[in-house]
Amino acid sequence: MIEILNQQNRYWVNKRRFKILLDRLVKHYRLKDPQITLVFVDTKRIKKLNLKYLKKNSPTDVLSFPIEEKTPDGKFYLGDIVISVPQAFNQCFSQKHGLEKELELLTIHGFLHLLGLGHSDGIEEEEEKIESLLFKG
Repeated sequence: MIEILNQQNRYWVNKRRFKILLDRLVKHYRLKDPQITLVFVDTKRIKKLNLKYLKKNSPTDVLSFPIEEKTPDGKFYLGDIVISVPQAFNQCFSQKHGLEKELELLTIHGFLHLLGLGHSDGIEEEEEKIESLLFKG
């Protein structure tokens, strides 16, 4: 089960689009019906989470929390992805694409972290591969 939560109210987020994106990623990596939660938050919330879990007193764009355990109903809980929509909005200008595209890229990045890929494990190369598969044309 994929759950999408929008806990910020400044920017509109097409939750259906991100459900489809995560469904495509799950299918691509041949995962068997994992539970994933994607949460869109504001700057204040991501800063609190970054401080609590990574001891960094600043906002960030995306955080991933791999859970990797069975739920009481026997499903596999892959983990949670938390994205700061205001941070993504600020970044999309320097990347020369829209907010929705930036949120998609951050979702992919967070998802790959849930799979265990790190910044020293070639995550950037994997992101490029996924982007070319999912965003052809």
